[in-house]
Amino acid sequence: MNGTAFAITPRDAHSRSPRRQPACRPWGTEVRRILCVRLDQLGDVLMTTPAMHALRESAPRRHITLLTSAAGAAMAPYLPDVDDVIEYDAPWANGAHASAKGHADGAGNEDAVLARVRAGRFDAAAIFTVYSQNPLPAATLCFFAGIERRLAHCRENPYALLTNWLPEREPQTDVRHEVERQLALVRSVGADLADPADSRMRMSVDPAARITLAQKLRMYGVDPAEPCIVVHAGASAPSRRYPPALFAEALDLLAPTVRCPLLLTGSLGESALTRDVMRFSRSPGSTRLVDLAGALTLGELIALLDQASLLIANNSGPAHLAAALGKPVVDLYALTNPQHSPWMTPHRLLYRDVACRWCYRGECPEGHHACLRGVPPGDVARAARELLEEAGAHAPQPA
Repeated sequence: MNGTAFAITPRDAHSRSPRRQPACRPWGTEVRRILCVRLDQLGDVLMTTPAMHALRESAPRRHITLLTSAAGAAMAPYLPDVDDVIEYDAPWANGAHASAKGHADGAGNEDAVLARVRAGRFDAAAIFTVYSQNPLPAATLCFFAGIERRLAHCRENPYALLTNWLPEREPQTDVRHEVERQLALVRSVGADLADPADSRMRMSVDPAARITLAQKLRMYGVDPAEPCIVVHAGASAPSRRYPPALFAEALDLLAPTVRCPLLLTGSLGESALTRDVMRFSRSPGSTRLVDLAGALTLGELIALLDQASLLIANNSGPAHLAAALGKPVVDLYALTNPQHSPWMTPHRLLYRDVACRWCYRGECPEGHHACLRGVPPGDVARAARELLEEAGAHAPQPA
C-alpha cells in the first residue's frame, strides 16, 4: 500500500450490476387487500405514504395493511391510507435489537407473524426497502403466507420469491429520493397518483392531541397560541447527532432575533441530550429555551410541529413529520443516506463535505464526526432566520 486515500461514493457502496428489466403485470381491480411491508423507522414509513396512497386510490375498495416495526407502527393511527397494522421487529431489519423483547403481534416469533399475515388473506404484497436492504427475507415471509403477488426492488434474481420486481439500479445509475423510489415501484404495477404532481406525504393531526398539547404547554409556561420554534436534538444513530454544545450555541445566536420560545423535544431516552443542550446554553432563561423531552406523545409532537413556524433537527423522524406538515426544516444532515432529505417543504441541509461522508455507519468510524461537528453554529442560526424570513414569520427584531 502506498498510502493513497480513496474517496467513497454511493456508487461504490453496492456495486453489483443491475439486472435486465423484467415484465411487471399491472394489479387490477381483483387486487383489493394489499400488505405494505416497511420494516424500518418512523421516517421511512412516512416517506412510503405517497406510494401507499397511490396503491389505495388506483382501484376501488382497496384495503391497506402495514407490516412494520414498533417504531413504524406508532405512526399508523396518523396515516389515513392505512386500515390495519401488524407490528413486527424483523431480525433482518433495523428493529432487530427489539425483536428479542417480543411484542403483542409476534415480534421475535416468526410463526405468529406468519400466521397473522396468512390470516389476512392478502391479494398482493408491496415490499418497500432502501437500496442497501435486501427484500428477499420479507418476500420469503409473504411467499409462505400464500400471498400470490409480491413486489419489490431487487438486486439479484429473486426466482419465485417475487412475482413483480424492478432491478435494483441504485446507487450505480442514480440515487432517487425515497418518495420517488417507492412511487416508481408501485407505478410498475399500474398504481399512480391521480395528480402525479401531488406526491406529498400523507399524515393527519389528531384533534384530541391538540387539546392535551395545549394543556401540557401551559404546564411548562408556554402560551399554546404563541408561535414557536421546535428543536429536536436526538436521532436514532450517534452519527446523525449534532453535538449538544453546538446546538446550544446555535440557539443562543438565534434567540435574540426571534420573538418566540424554542422548544426542545425528544423521547424520555433522549432527555440527557436535551439536558446537555440546556446546560451548554449561556442563558437558557433569556433564550426562552424549554425542555419538553419525554413530555409529549407522538400525537402531541405532531400537533406541536403543526403549529410551529420552524423545526431545527438532525436527520431524524421529526424532520419528516415536519415536512409532511409543510413546515420549514433546518436539517443537520449527516449524509448516511442522501435519499432521506425533507420532502416538498422549504429546508436547508447543513453538513460539512468530507471524504468519508458516505460511510453509512451508525457511529463515526473515524472518530471525528467532522460531517456534523464541522457545521458552524452561526450557519444553523442563519439558515433558521432565512427560512423564517422566507415564510414571513418571526421577522428579526430591530437592533
